Amino acid sequence: MDSYIICSTPRTGSTLLCDLLSSTGIAGQPDSFFMQNPDPIWVAEWGLPKSGDVEDPEYCVAFINAALKAGRGETKIFGLRLMWESLKPLMNLIDGTYPELTSDRARLRAAFGETLFIHLTREDKLDQAISMVRAEQTGLWHIAPDGTEVERLSQPEEPEYNFERISANRVELEQHDQHWEKWFATQDIKPLRIRYENLSANPLAIVECICQNLDAGKPSPDDLEPGVAKMADSTSLEWKRRFQRDAFSHAIAD
Repeated sequence: MDSYIICSTPRTGSTLLCDLLSSTGIAGQPDSFFMQNPDPIWVAEWGLPKSGDVEDPEYCVAFINAALKAGRGETKIFGLRLMWESLKPLMNLIDGTYPELTSDRARLRAAFGETLFIHLTREDKLDQAISMVRAEQTGLWHIAPDGTEVERLSQPEEPEYNFERISANRVELEQHDQHWEKWFATQDIKPLRIRYENLSANPLAIVECICQNLDAGKPSPDDLEPGVAKMADSTSLEWKRRFQRDAFSHAIAD
């Protein structure tokens, strides 16, 4: 395999998986290179054309080549994390580079070579939605294993239980997983399926499985470095129990 794409949704352990794969030294440096609004730090470092226009073939080629270099690191394999909402921005870039190809899968293969598609999901969508709401409210998305902050997107705020917001997030996350499934079927893709619950319980086994499917070699357990830690706590559990009670009450009322 030349590359892999981790097809996922937020709060599924995708950052943990990217960190673990990066630390192997044989499976690229996966990251979210194709967001709707690219990281300005990357744009500056990559020296992209100023147009920023996906209708500009020069810009599209430059962006894809820069992402390929960053996603490979010092290895031969390109790694990419891709949320559902980022699929369209990615395909817009590739469309501008390979306009003659008719399917997403063909265009991705032209851009990234032989690609392993990994579908990373979280079985407990309520836990996932609660994790997402707490991150959105507090601004804190990831912490290191020692408890220090790794990624903060806004100023600290106290989290506040919100039934409607959790419910809406759960529905959206379920829909995005369904969109991935439909896309896989349309593109005749059989992804490697990984669950957050298994990744959390046995990360080494998951990383070994991915490296085996990539034919990248066997990673050394001593090299694996989880850059982030699980953030669920007693508050998460309290919110889950409260949500379940509220959902039951709503069902009775209806």
